[in-house]
Amino acid sequence: MSPPCAGANGGSPPKERETTVNRIEQIHVDDAFTLRRRNLAGGTKPLKHWGFRNETDRLTDVLLGSPAYLRHMATSSLSRKHLREAPCNIQTAQAQHKELASAYEHFGVNIHWLEPEVELPMQVYTRDSSVMTPYGVIITAMANWWRRGENYAAIRAYEKMGIPIYDMVTAGTFEGGDFNVIEEGCVLIGCGGARTQEEGARQVAGWFEKEGWEVRLAFIDEYYVHIDLMVVPIAPKLTAVCLACTEPGIVDWLKAKGHEIIDVPFQDTMALGCNFMSVGDDRIIAPTASKSLIEQLKARGFEVAAVDTGEISKTGGGIHCMAQALRRAA
Repeated sequence: MSPPCAGANGGSPPKERETTVNRIEQIHVDDAFTLRRRNLAGGTKPLKHWGFRNETDRLTDVLLGSPAYLRHMATSSLSRKHLREAPCNIQTAQAQHKELASAYEHFGVNIHWLEPEVELPMQVYTRDSSVMTPYGVIITAMANWWRRGENYAAIRAYEKMGIPIYDMVTAGTFEGGDFNVIEEGCVLIGCGGARTQEEGARQVAGWFEKEGWEVRLAFIDEYYVHIDLMVVPIAPKLTAVCLACTEPGIVDWLKAKGHEIIDVPFQDTMALGCNFMSVGDDRIIAPTASKSLIEQLKARGFEVAAVDTGEISKTGGGIHCMAQALRRAA
């Protein structure tokens, strides 16, 4: 009797299985956790599995932080204003965050969670303490002293997930909401002084210039906290911008790159209406308060999951601030 053909009964041929195993092993080697993956001279190789080319490809994995120990603290002029006038109802905020997680589940995104720590009441804003790049994670340098422990918690989380660290900011304060990948190989770095200092911004800019990226610094008023409050990519060559508070030079720069601009009104922007998450494939998670943006996106055929984040955003951030994209499929 002849031996069965390779791959019979649903199995793969031996050579194909061997190739697959070797490819998986190589991914583990290239993406292995390390505290500094960056090639100091530039030319760092992109990760095989984690990371992304841009902020608009299909999101497959996201890092969220639990609001279990959330407290309303004065992290910015906006959160300070709400603290004075109408402090956050924590239970309502926690319920809103649960709805936000459900929106990611609706779109089939794998959710990874930071381990909640009672000493870290602002850990829900996962984009502040770190930011993903095609080469690994940047560990930032938080401005508020009571948030600096979030950086250490992020390192532990990435070690547990096996995601390497590209490098750590050491020259000055720098927060993830100021690292804005506009398109592949091009980043807009915000610098408002209060949360991201020029020294930190220029250190990160220098790293990516060595990698061959185009880098644009945006000097913003500290009132606006981070650049992702006013400029966030929606889809390839389509970007949401609050024209009322964004430097005209930045707008002209985006248009020169062929980006079409969707204007988000100032009032909506101050309610974190321009701080949304692109899930890719013309799908967006946006705050219900951003009525103008949602209407414009739906008119273009986008699927929009609208989530009420009004209460949780009183503590200082929006949907984009509360999510760290870990992997996007090209």
